[in-house]
Amino acid sequence: MSATPAATETPLVEPVQHGAKAHSDGGWSRIPVQTRSERFTSSDPTAFPDVTGREVDWKLSPVSRLRHLIDGPLDGSPYAYLARETPGAAVEWVSTSHELVGRAGAPEDKAAANAASNVENVLLVTLTGDEPSSITIGRSGLDTSARAGHTIVHATANSSSIVILQNSGPANLVENVEIVVDEGAQLTVVSVQEWDDEAIHLASHRARLGRDAVLKHFVVSLGGSIVRVNTSSHLAEQGADADLNGVYFADAGQHLEQQVYVNHDAPTTKSRVNYKGALQGEGARTVWIGDVLIGRTAPGTDSYEQNRNLVLSEGTRADSIPNLEIETGDILGAGHASATGRFDDEHLFYLESRGIPEEEARRIVVLGFLSEIVQRIGDSDLQERLIASLEAELTDGAEARAQAGATAPVRAPYVDSQPGATL
Repeated sequence: MSATPAATETPLVEPVQHGAKAHSDGGWSRIPVQTRSERFTSSDPTAFPDVTGREVDWKLSPVSRLRHLIDGPLDGSPYAYLARETPGAAVEWVSTSHELVGRAGAPEDKAAANAASNVENVLLVTLTGDEPSSITIGRSGLDTSARAGHTIVHATANSSSIVILQNSGPANLVENVEIVVDEGAQLTVVSVQEWDDEAIHLASHRARLGRDAVLKHFVVSLGGSIVRVNTSSHLAEQGADADLNGVYFADAGQHLEQQVYVNHDAPTTKSRVNYKGALQGEGARTVWIGDVLIGRTAPGTDSYEQNRNLVLSEGTRADSIPNLEIETGDILGAGHASATGRFDDEHLFYLESRGIPEEEARRIVVLGFLSEIVQRIGDSDLQERLIASLEAELTDGAEARAQAGATAPVRAPYVDSQPGATL
């Protein structure tokens, strides 16, 4: 028997499960984390327990169809891309040991950690200079093999720029996207998912905002079989401002998911979260979860999040879950809203009474609902193309209804979780 006093022995500490922590009465079971910021993070996938589909961050995802990306082998080699850039914007492959890797935070789920541990190089986008700059990075040549990716977007101090990440073609991809916005920088990042019908894409976007930094972030998800783009924003220094937006259109059998997290961690920070989506076709599914944490170190915070979903046919499902956590009473404002519903009869009746055919009236209402987000991007060429893509989605839906013999769209008052809110 060892003579070493028990007080000097190093106790065995069991790893904390992602999304849970041990009870204080002996650690015999698990309870959910009490604060959003307490979730376990790691770049090592073996540090996470096996994903069962019951975890808080996986319970609304089709885990059985994602297993190969969550814990399977991944090809992490560099891939081909096309870049169109202006002065002040540059892109290059760098080592995984680069100083910016992990600057925006570590992965929160096993799939993101799997990607982080398998990539061989990181695609670094650097934005500098006093004049506004832009860069578009297109990926369309990925194949259907399971692949890992890692991109870092770095806006240096006082720069002003827009970055467009354009995704199309086949894909079986899990990736991390880190966004580092230095002091006084103004950055717009637009992630466009127009994948082929069978593509699967899991992405974790993590942003860190410095003092007086401004980030406008857009997620546009139109194509793909399963697309899950989770965005987190850490307002780490005073005066940081995050404007997080999303627009999505789910067709039959399509699963589009986004989990958004805003961490107010410094004084006088501001955030706005605005996601809008539409669903049509049997089995169309969308998931939106919004978490906002206003910490004890964030007096003067101004925050608001909302999600709106427009249901265009039977057989669809939209999950919308806003969450707000406030740890200080010294705030300017905080709120959240969520609404999911169908066409308002009055809107369509108004248009039809002025001679507009029913199908055209339907198109006008949906396009106006979704284009409000697109028109805020700030790139006219991209905005026009995305609005055209939305119109194509609506046209395809109209043709599908005609072939099925549908004579009228589904209509009913929407169900609103926030009285007085409107779509």
